[in-house]
Amino acid sequence: LHRVDRRQRQMCIRDSRAVVLYVATLAIVRIGKKRFLSRASAFDVIVGIVIGSIASRAITGNAPILPSLAAIAAVVALHWLVSAVAVRWHGFGHLIKGRDEILIREGIVDEHMLRAAHMTDRDLSEALREEGVADPASVKQAHLERNGKVSVIKSEGGAKVVDIAVAPGVQTVRIQID
Repeated sequence: LHRVDRRQRQMCIRDSRAVVLYVATLAIVRIGKKRFLSRASAFDVIVGIVIGSIASRAITGNAPILPSLAAIAAVVALHWLVSAVAVRWHGFGHLIKGRDEILIREGIVDEHMLRAAHMTDRDLSEALREEGVADPASVKQAHLERNGKVSVIKSEGGAKVVDIAVAPGVQTVRIQID
């Protein structure tokens, strides 16, 4: 019976530590950067993992709460600082957050860039379908964004001109479809 009471006390302590850490970490992250993890790049995901790791050690009692909160605040402050530098110095931003890559230009798929991005033709087709595009030929540009999402700019739906050869020796008919 004494052992059950001890386990219940430990669970209550652990639960209260979790609540305190949740509230404090949420406050720290909200103060640090409004967009944190809203459009997560690899840079943001790593910071999230580090914060989760620090918080989990404090929740389980393997690390004291106040130093853990200080470490979380330091990581968020460093993230804020690095982000601020990346905004002002684009070269540093490309180093930290990466850069977008053009996968399709004027309907032509850049196979070299597709391979460099470790994407298959099926991956690209799936991403295009998610954007409501069935055929790469109808794409003006498709970018692999820094967060890994493919964004698509569709070609203008201007007039389409079709040349039709009826028979050898007969004049070609040109039709413009609006």
